[in-house]
Amino acid sequence: MSAPSSPKPTRRRRLALPVVLAGSIASLVLALGLSPTVAAFTASIQNTVDTAGAGALTMQEADSSGNVVCNSTDGSNGVSSNAATCSSINKYGGNLAMYPGQTVTSNVTIKNTGSIDAKSFTLTPGTCTQSASNATFGSATDLCSQMTLVVKTGSTTLYSGTVAGFTAAVDILNKTSTTSVTAGTSTSFSFAVTLPSSVGPTYSNLKVSQPLTWQFTS
Repeated sequence: MSAPSSPKPTRRRRLALPVVLAGSIASLVLALGLSPTVAAFTASIQNTVDTAGAGALTMQEADSSGNVVCNSTDGSNGVSSNAATCSSINKYGGNLAMYPGQTVTSNVTIKNTGSIDAKSFTLTPGTCTQSASNATFGSATDLCSQMTLVVKTGSTTLYSGTVAGFTAAVDILNKTSTTSVTAGTSTSFSFAVTLPSSVGPTYSNLKVSQPLTWQFTS
């Protein structure tokens, strides 16, 4: 009687092959996951100075000698208000002993001391008032309407008439056919005040006063 035959391993080998392949693939994926990243070309630019800010429009007034007397930043709030009251320059000359027919001329210079251009430049008069300059004075009440004023810049006349008639703001850029006052530049002006030769003793020891305001606008 013959001995029993051994079982054939064919089925076991068929089952083992997929298992081996799966293990090999898992090992390959793991190996790729642990390998260094593939290098690539890159390019970049970083800007470190990216700023923006506001400039300033400031004004300076100097007398005929070139002495700086007033700045728009002289007010209590400095450049925050950028408006100052200056009593150091008398554009009407300040001569309180004029005789009939005399003309007194004063010169001033206005400079744009800011960092931006002024696109508007005006001179605005206030109301002319009359008062006494001495304890003894004449009885006339119309000196503002008698005294005359001529305001010029270069050869351009900005105003000519009585002091009382100087009531409207002067558009200086329009009068001079310019479009701006460039930052850092100056403009000179002359103010000629005349006491008419026709006035008599009733005008003695009387004076006129009128505030004037310069203004830049950007």
